Amino acid sequence: MSQKNVRNFCIIAHIDHGKSTLSDRLLELTHTVEQRNMKAQLLDQMDLERERGITIKLQPVRMKYEQNGEKYILNLIDTPGHVDFGYEVSRSLAAVEGAVLLVDATKGVQAQTLSNLYLAIEQGLEIIPVVNKVDLPNADAPKVKKEIIHVLGCKEEDIFEVSGKTGLGVDKLLEEIVKTIPCPQGDVEKPLRALIFDSKYDTYKGVVAYVRIFDGEVKRDDEVTLMAGGADSDVVEVGHFKPDMQKVEKLTAGDIGYLATGFKSVEHCRVGDTITLVKNLNEVESLPGYKKVTPMVYASFYPLEGDDYNFMRDALDKLKLNDAAFEFEPESSQALGRGFRCGFLGMLHLEIIQSRLEREFDISPTITTPSVVYEVELRGKPGERTKIYSATEMPDPSVLEKIYEPFAKLDIISPASYLGAIMEVMGNTRAQYANTEYIDSERIVLTFNCPLMDVIINLHDDLKSASSGYASMNYAINEYRPYDLVKMDIMVAGEKVDAFSRIVPKEKANSEGKKIVEKLKTSIPKQNFLIALQATIGGKVIARESIQAFRKDVTSGLYGGDITRKRKLLEKQKKGKKKMKSIGRVNIPSDAFLSVLKK
Repeated sequence: MSQKNVRNFCIIAHIDHGKSTLSDRLLELTHTVEQRNMKAQLLDQMDLERERGITIKLQPVRMKYEQNGEKYILNLIDTPGHVDFGYEVSRSLAAVEGAVLLVDATKGVQAQTLSNLYLAIEQGLEIIPVVNKVDLPNADAPKVKKEIIHVLGCKEEDIFEVSGKTGLGVDKLLEEIVKTIPCPQGDVEKPLRALIFDSKYDTYKGVVAYVRIFDGEVKRDDEVTLMAGGADSDVVEVGHFKPDMQKVEKLTAGDIGYLATGFKSVEHCRVGDTITLVKNLNEVESLPGYKKVTPMVYASFYPLEGDDYNFMRDALDKLKLNDAAFEFEPESSQALGRGFRCGFLGMLHLEIIQSRLEREFDISPTITTPSVVYEVELRGKPGERTKIYSATEMPDPSVLEKIYEPFAKLDIISPASYLGAIMEVMGNTRAQYANTEYIDSERIVLTFNCPLMDVIINLHDDLKSASSGYASMNYAINEYRPYDLVKMDIMVAGEKVDAFSRIVPKEKANSEGKKIVEKLKTSIPKQNFLIALQATIGGKVIARESIQAFRKDVTSGLYGGDITRKRKLLEKQKKGKKKMKSIGRVNIPSDAFLSVLKK
């Protein structure tokens, strides 16, 4: 089929605005999937996605459609909506010419609606605005249309009303997709250029790259190379998604499909890379926009039983095969034994990995408090920055010039009536207020610059509580800024315990230190001697609690007699306790670590 009859598009929306349900209706109307094989959220392949009702892994599908006697090929990419997977969404948008902007008629424009819309506008895509869920009793389509007009600047008659559930208006939307979205502009005669917008690991075929062919063509046994990854391979198989993989002879310019590479790890086949033929490597330019995705949030996973360490490493290895953004390396802690330091794109990514460990491998790890990546500049080395991933890597204050932490631009969309409650929540963080914009008379967008550490720890839950669940947030890391941060250590009976060390803002150090020693006081059992719990910065103690010693009644055997005899026995006991204190080490139970480390 000629390129002029091909349409490549994706659906962009906030979480839970009905992307996957609308995709189901499109598959039904185009008869891509037989009715007997149809099920809700068909494109969400993982059980976890179906249960939580969110798309985690994007999914392409090829549909055949006939209009006025002419046949068309529609390539749809169902994208995830969550901020953690923003880079995947941006590469999916780079693979298509148009986007269906979906907004829930009951909820209106929300944070990720805006962020994904801006990504689509940056890529220069043709945008079709759609109000979904118009069949619901509490739907308010006219109000939502006004919001869309405000953010997109379109006309009211350009906005479609559909119901992904009942199929209302979906046929008109299909006609509009064919009419409005431009056909691909590729050249079959040029050397191959294909963009990888996702990849997954297959036991039999190796790494399968999901690609959009921009120029040229590719078929089985072609020798291809990755322009950023630098790895070469022979193509094992090429094909389309219907939505299952279907083999074809070749993929040509304008097509979206898959390419089985035979690589053994998705590390080689990163999202955003360009594939070309080895023989044409020096003739082509790579497609723009590639960047190596780096984890933003780090947390440590420890197996509950020491014997499970190797089993857990194998499990993490298998998860990494399918997820190039996930990183882990072994580490050990005095308290929790051997474990793994893991890197994630954000908190949802962390939750997904944790859930998959529990479901697929029956492992429930101990998880330490998540932290972010800091950068430090040492004295005498201006301009040179080193990344540090945990408090134990923090250099001595005497050689430290500056410490930088990641700041994010944070957008919060909420009904205006919750403005006071949201400002109160933000007042408890280190966020700096930037701007307020009214979408309409009832809804506002609040913009803040906020340290990433404050965003990832509980901010989402606090905002939902303050706004009765109506507020939504979206963030994007925009810079590293110098900030007055200090390393806080915890001493138990005069010994430093590394597992409790953390990096905190100087102004919050006292309250953080107090919180930790108070938690420890209730978690560590009494010993036969007094235990001092101290939070320190450098050599200075900023908070202290004491766990009193057991007191044995040594005078219980005395009947009558002089007070001096009692005193003699008590003095003897005092000396014994002093001796024990100098020898005795405090045994800290693992649940004491958990009480401090747990989120």
